[in-house]
Order: sequence, then C-alpha cells, then structure tokens
Amino acid sequence: MSIPLDVQIWSDVQCPWCYIGKRKFEAALEQFEGEVQVTYRSFELAPDTPVDFDGSPVDYLSQRKGISPEQAQQMVDRVTGIAESVALEYHYDRIHQTNTVLAHELLHFAKAHGKQAELKERLLRAYFTEGRHIGRAADLAELAAEVGLDPVAAAAALAEHTFLPAVKADMEQAVEYGIQGVPFFVIDNRYGISGAQETATFVAALRQAAGERAS
Repeated sequence: MSIPLDVQIWSDVQCPWCYIGKRKFEAALEQFEGEVQVTYRSFELAPDTPVDFDGSPVDYLSQRKGISPEQAQQMVDRVTGIAESVALEYHYDRIHQTNTVLAHELLHFAKAHGKQAELKERLLRAYFTEGRHIGRAADLAELAAEVGLDPVAAAAALAEHTFLPAVKADMEQAVEYGIQGVPFFVIDNRYGISGAQETATFVAALRQAAGERAS
C-alpha cells in the first residue's frame, strides 16, 4: 500500500478563514485520487486575548486592527458571505471572543485519542455557528464528550496543561516555516499554501506532490 500524503494545517479555531479554508480543502480531498493524512497544528492568532473578552467580535476587530466599528462590521459581513458560499453559517451576534490556548491543548488531547478531525470540526461549528464558549475548560470538556472523548480525562489534561508543550512546539515550528497567518497548509513537506485558497489550487498541489513522490 502507498503511504498517504502528509498534510499539516496550521490554524486557529476562532479564525473565520480557517473554517472556510477547511471546507475548500475538504472539497479538494473529494477530487484527489490518492490518500491523505491530515494533522491540525496550533496557531494562536491573538494569545493575549482574555478568556472573556468584554465586547462583541466587531468591538474586538475594531480595537485589534485600529479601524472603525463600521469598517469592522464590513469585514464581518464580507467573511460571513464568503462562508455562506461554502455552506457555513456564521453568527457573529452569538460569538464569544476568547483565548484559544485551551482549545488547542484539547485538540492535541484529541489527536492522542484518534479524534482530532472530529473535534476540530466540532470546535469550529460551536464557535462560529452555535455561539458556544470555547475558552473555558468546562465547556471544552463538554464538547470533547460530544465527539466521543472522555470528558473527565479531557478536563484533567486541560487542568494539568498536559499538551501545552505540544501547542508551543507547533507555534515554534510555524515561526521556523515563516508562517505569519492562517490557515497555512504544508503538503508532504514540499509545498506551503497560505490562506483559504480555491479548491482547484489545493487539488493541483496535492496532485503535484503525489506525482513528484511517484517519480
């Protein structure tokens, strides 16, 4: 049997483009003729964000980027429309802006138990669509249980920060690769693709990497 192509994806669970990019990449996997092994890597877009940000996502964008609330709202409206084009529902009126380090720790916990892909999707939907809080350990343990993980073990891992070194290692690797924004896809250690590119771009990169490996 051939070894699947390795794809490492650096992303953050509160990054709207990461969810859009995930959908476009998944569409590419449906068109690609080979097997692919996907691993999600941690990237904190705003590690200084408090667990409970006092304000709306529009307030956050306005403060973070130094733009007017009107400009921030335009950004939110634009990305919401693009999300709709890949069948995603973003409800910014429900979102709890938060710190994502615990969510990243939980994703590494899920990886250790063979449930990373399921948890990644669950966290993104919880954040952007359902308005769930993904910055607190108790809420994260509940989401872990929803994808079949042991919530008690998950809560213990978060309390002890068992997987914090793995999160930091991912961030250090991102620096080495020169990653400054997410999503960022590394395909078979050959190609780096930045951003939520079109599905055809991902398909072409997967096929090229597979072809080079075969030759």
